[in-house]
Amino acid sequence: MPDATDADGLTVGQVSTRLGVTVRALHHWDEIGLARPSLRTVAGYRLYAAGDLERLHRIVVYRELGLGLDRIRAILDDSAADVPGALRAQRIQIAERIDRLQQLGAGLDRMIDAHERGLLLTVEQQAAIFGPQWDPDWPAQARQRYGDTTQWQQYAERAASRGPEEWQAIADAMADLDRALGDAMEAGVTPGSPEANQLVERHREVFASYFPLTRQMQVCLGRRYEADPGFAAHYDGIRAGLATWFRRIIDASARAHDIDPDTANWE
Repeated sequence: MPDATDADGLTVGQVSTRLGVTVRALHHWDEIGLARPSLRTVAGYRLYAAGDLERLHRIVVYRELGLGLDRIRAILDDSAADVPGALRAQRIQIAERIDRLQQLGAGLDRMIDAHERGLLLTVEQQAAIFGPQWDPDWPAQARQRYGDTTQWQQYAERAASRGPEEWQAIADAMADLDRALGDAMEAGVTPGSPEANQLVERHREVFASYFPLTRQMQVCLGRRYEADPGFAAHYDGIRAGLATWFRRIIDASARAHDIDPDTANWE
């Protein structure tokens, strides 16, 4: 390594500033023999000559294109290296990466919409799936009330990946459960019986399409089904008194699992 004055070359700090590369990276490239400073001052400091700087420029360009250090070394040191071929291969990889990022971006857009809207369906799709009694303002009202809860976040994450077909399947499962509840009450099924408990478990399973439902949370829902005019009208429209009966079978099942319905919390 020839001796030089400071004016003959650049220090590692100066190169770092000029190329926008960290000193740590320059030291690493030096250690692995990818780009070493070729000059040394009388005082023993190592400096990068003009040729070294040109090599570093090329390394930086290839790194920005996503090439690995081993591939860069081969391009720089092998006179027979197929540089256009290597760049074309890298271009293909970048195009594939762009496509993946675009798909990720679209998924993020849907996730954001789901968190903000709750339901990624048009008004027409909602009416066709959930029936004429459905109010398209309900999801916005639910977000206003529950938007800062864990359950809303879980619901939104599920909703983001669902299309009309999935929502139709969920609506059908809910409708089947409603009919089964009405039929069971009319048949005289009593709270706490195996048949009633099975329906309570079925409700938890179907409801899990929205978010995981603990038994304590189910008790709270049962009380709301009975007390909320909208829910009560829905269930009592299936069978008179169904809202209260539904709440009673939920309470009985909770007691069987050592949960006091009177002190149950949303947890």
